[in-house]
Amino acid sequence: MENPYGVPILHGKLANYFEKCCNFAAVMTKLSSIHPGYKAALFDLDGVICDTEPLYVVFWQGVLSRYYSETDELIRSNQGQTLVQILDKCFPGPLESEREKVVRELYAYEAQMDYPYVPGFESFLESLKADGRTVAVVTSSNHPKMENVFRAHPALRNGFDAILTSEDFTESKPSPQCYLRAAERLNLDPSECIVFEDSVHGLRSGRAAGMFTVALITTNTLDVVAPLSDLQFLDFTTILP
Repeated sequence: MENPYGVPILHGKLANYFEKCCNFAAVMTKLSSIHPGYKAALFDLDGVICDTEPLYVVFWQGVLSRYYSETDELIRSNQGQTLVQILDKCFPGPLESEREKVVRELYAYEAQMDYPYVPGFESFLESLKADGRTVAVVTSSNHPKMENVFRAHPALRNGFDAILTSEDFTESKPSPQCYLRAAERLNLDPSECIVFEDSVHGLRSGRAAGMFTVALITTNTLDVVAPLSDLQFLDFTTILP
């Protein structure tokens, strides 16, 4: 079928694919025009590379509801934190004896997760690399968690110039330490890096490191992350106005 101008009308999956490709090109163009001097893209993991935040909400609601009558605020405050910090916060004092059991449950849960990509991430990553940009992961997750991600996505193991996990820093987000160490490892100035984050802690960490910050609206609403970021993405195919 064609429209009055002789252009084929696309339907279904093909139309959706075409629309996403157009949006993706706009994302790359916008990013380069706003921050043309950037040399590296630094990605958080959960909620940025992998759309796992809803899965963790389910897990932590199930676990914390055994000990607390209200869990929503605890779950929100855990975003961007290391597992050690989560355990210290949620299982202090008399609950400390529960930590080992919770960790076993979490590792079993993570081992069976499929770690779906945030829409557009694969193409976005490949385009950055083709454009000569350096790419790195900077996550509060630990190395065993990354091994689970690699099992789900083997190509990611060698897909980055650097991968920093919780074992690589002593201060978690919102401290800027993790992003500053990433810049140091890549031999770059912080001003040459763009941070992609979804959590409040993560965005504050990137800002404190003196880096251009891009917020993904995968975990928090636009009104929450907009004041903490220079640019907002719905995902890696769509920039928000």
